[in-house]
Amino acid sequence: MDPLLVGARELWQGLARVPVSFAAAGGVTVVVSPESGLCPVGWVGVVALGGSALVTVPSESVAVTVRDALARLPAEAVVDDALVREVLPVTGILGPAALSYVSPEVFRPVEAGAWTVERLPASHPELRSLEEAAGHQDAAEAALSEITSPAWVVRERGQVVAAAGYRVWPGRTAHVCVLTAPEARGRGPARVTGSATVAHALAAGLLPQWRARPQASRRVAAALGFAELGCQLSIELAPASDSPGTSATARTA
Repeated sequence: MDPLLVGARELWQGLARVPVSFAAAGGVTVVVSPESGLCPVGWVGVVALGGSALVTVPSESVAVTVRDALARLPAEAVVDDALVREVLPVTGILGPAALSYVSPEVFRPVEAGAWTVERLPASHPELRSLEEAAGHQDAAEAALSEITSPAWVVRERGQVVAAAGYRVWPGRTAHVCVLTAPEARGRGPARVTGSATVAHALAAGLLPQWRARPQASRRVAAALGFAELGCQLSIELAPASDSPGTSATARTA
């Protein structure tokens, strides 16, 4: 199996926070995990990687509903929000977001060119100014405020117009965060700052992960050599009565 896929699956199996493994190709494994890291608390978390899917649910009663519904879909379709809405009582959805990974062998660093890359502390106030300039939605998507690494930035007319960094996740994963001001998009600063961030993560022996919904962000990842291995989706279901005695059991739908 591709080492990148192995690493990615190990990450998300760990984030499930109960003992579970991805099923064989084409399988969908549903596991009860109230503390799952795949989704917000109380939601259903879905991650599809390499042709199979892992699903966490908050209770056994929800597991019954989800197993029955997702059994009607092929594994690759369980992260299709439109199809999921047809088989489950969905009240909210986050995603789907593409999950991409890169190894040192295929990483394609980008030259800074006319940009000058600068390194700033993760808490630097200019990063918060960039988030304000980008707007709440884009800032929340990038999650630059959550990085644990330094930030790599570029400026235009003295102002930071793009920044990138990463948050260390379990399994020695570097979750890459990139944000660009609206006026600088499409001119390369995301690739430049993203490249510096990924190079730092790889030098530290980490597995870079690029999670993105917008096509523009996915194109930046592809330009750096990232391979899309799957998708993540979080689902909020309509409330239903729960049964006592839930357990962390895994089954394949």
